[in-house]
Amino acid sequence: MSSSFPHLMQPGRIGSMALKNRIFMTAMGDNLAEEDGMCGARTRAYYAARAKGGAAMLTVGSVSVGYPVGSNCQWQVALSGDRHIPSIKGVADVVHEHGAKLALQLHFGGLVAMTDMKEGRPVWCPSVPLPPKPGDVMDGFLLEEIAQADFANVKEVSFKVMTAQDAEHLIQMFADAAARAKEAGADGVELHGGHGYIFSSFISPASNRRTDEYGGPLENRARLLIDAVKAVRSQVGQDYPVWCKIDEEEFGKEGGITLEEAKGLAKLLQSAGVDAITASSYADQSQGKYHSGSNIPHEPELMIPGAIAIKSVLDVPVITSGRIEPEAADKYIGEGKFDFVAMGRKLLADPDLPNKLKAGKPQDVRPCIYCYACVSQIYFSKNVKCAVNPETAFERERAIEPAVGRKHVVVIGGGPGGMESARRLALKGHKVTLLEQSDRLGGTIQFASIAYAPNERILNWLKRQVAALSIDVRLKTSATPELLKVLDPDEIVVATGAIRTMPPIPGGDRANVFSGDDMRRLVLGENLDTLKGKTSWTTRIAAKAGSLTGVTRSPELIREATKAWMPLGDKIVIIGGELVGVELAEFLAERGRKVTVVDEAPRLGAGLHIVRRWRALSEARDLGVVLLPGMNDIAIGDDRVTFTDADGQNHVVEADNVIVAKGATGNLALADSLTAAGFKVHTVGDCNGVGYIEGAMADAADVAVAI
Repeated sequence: MSSSFPHLMQPGRIGSMALKNRIFMTAMGDNLAEEDGMCGARTRAYYAARAKGGAAMLTVGSVSVGYPVGSNCQWQVALSGDRHIPSIKGVADVVHEHGAKLALQLHFGGLVAMTDMKEGRPVWCPSVPLPPKPGDVMDGFLLEEIAQADFANVKEVSFKVMTAQDAEHLIQMFADAAARAKEAGADGVELHGGHGYIFSSFISPASNRRTDEYGGPLENRARLLIDAVKAVRSQVGQDYPVWCKIDEEEFGKEGGITLEEAKGLAKLLQSAGVDAITASSYADQSQGKYHSGSNIPHEPELMIPGAIAIKSVLDVPVITSGRIEPEAADKYIGEGKFDFVAMGRKLLADPDLPNKLKAGKPQDVRPCIYCYACVSQIYFSKNVKCAVNPETAFERERAIEPAVGRKHVVVIGGGPGGMESARRLALKGHKVTLLEQSDRLGGTIQFASIAYAPNERILNWLKRQVAALSIDVRLKTSATPELLKVLDPDEIVVATGAIRTMPPIPGGDRANVFSGDDMRRLVLGENLDTLKGKTSWTTRIAAKAGSLTGVTRSPELIREATKAWMPLGDKIVIIGGELVGVELAEFLAERGRKVTVVDEAPRLGAGLHIVRRWRALSEARDLGVVLLPGMNDIAIGDDRVTFTDADGQNHVVEADNVIVAKGATGNLALADSLTAAGFKVHTVGDCNGVGYIEGAMADAADVAVAI
């Protein structure tokens, strides 16, 4: 048992199931199934990696009991017929092979069964839903995404208000699926009673307006789920672990589930015979900020207070999740506040997290950066992925295997793409030389870590991994033809990043205007002489001092220092509303600046995945940031920015400073010149075109496989 995480690493139990530690892989929709809801080699590899990584139990999310009826997506795992039993058994076998348990989360979509909507079937529900209140969810989609989204194929939605006979049929589907789960070798089942799915829609007063035995008091609204639990129990027996996921609360949803009702529901479920409760949450799905922050919370530990409250009225274990760091989980479990922590994003980022904690090496855990690349895939029927772990869902294709022959590989560029390339190549057994022309590793992610703090975690992780390997790191070193001839590499990886030029904006050469490179030089204290016409000598001295003392090497210190002082005026206009512009706007607004973001693009937030974009745009608005997409004729004056809207109306915004957060493009000049000189060259990251951290890490994985 790890002395660092004694409570996380201690054994536990759910009913008759013994568990080797308190870390679960939570149920997630991964879209990895094949035709007819079958689990193939990709699904088995995905779960095998996480079982091998040391989690006590893995839960296959959203296993459809009525497939295709009631399904959320085409690529959902199914257990609606006996034909699916061998498919599930294949997953159970590989999970058991690595010493973990397997649970199946049984699911029926109801009001959010997108497959039913797309294929013209009525969606099952307790009552015909009221018209949704106005919200900003649709505003978060880029125009090109709308055509790709699942809902684009929905022409009309009809409703099947369930009768008592329908309820009996649904209950039997769950009972039959549970029996199949047991036969397939799954170690337990979780009935999904939350997140707006069929049971949740009955439990919530906001969606259940019935007046029969399924409506009104909580006992009636919970009847469908309680009866399903009893039917499942009758099929699988008393010794087979059965539990339910429920909503602690429906955030921002008028008339929705409250914590007091959740506590009452949990007690009813315990009386009905469940072995545990998974405490999750839901929200008003018409509001982007809630939609992106309920069952997949951005706010750390959002669901812990509700889990503690539910635990206080139960005798059975409580499982919870939601951006809980291992240190916090260990503390709360040790205090008896809940019993198990279910991790999702963290185990996508690093399947080996449990084993690394057990070994006392938490610093080696590859961190999640909460960019929501993973969950955003669901909205477009694409398989799960991870921005920082390119092996997620590509466990076979991108595995790090020993090299057949050892080569000398020179990696040019010390940003995330370069560091990840060097790391993977070194782990394969190659000799690696990493050249970086500046005095530090990190590249653009250093600046990105200031505006968005989670990026710093992957930056520091990459630095630690590179330092721990036999990689010849040469800082302040340019990749000249002369040096490369001396090094004589077998192959070269170019990871030099994008080129950033000032777009042709009238007034872009004014003294109050900063390009992206200007901001990077100022914040990191690099090449400050180029800023003589834009900043005072005192500002440049302060920036230089920060560089010399090491302050600018720490994004965390910069974030703290800028709360007290920044060399920018009170009124700032950011031209460019993609990822960099939006995150920078939020950063500046948090430091008291009045910020306006203006762009020609019809929608803002490109480069952010949809779930992250919902929250980022919403939080920016909450901070008072004025967001102005679809503007034309943008021009910069001495103390203002002018532009016209879609109707041709002229607008003027006062600006002490203007930051141009656009103009980055790929730059293959070095790669092309080295190829022409006879070297075998590969390219990684933004030099191929801006792909941010995700693109850099994926390219690095593919190049490492190729060499």
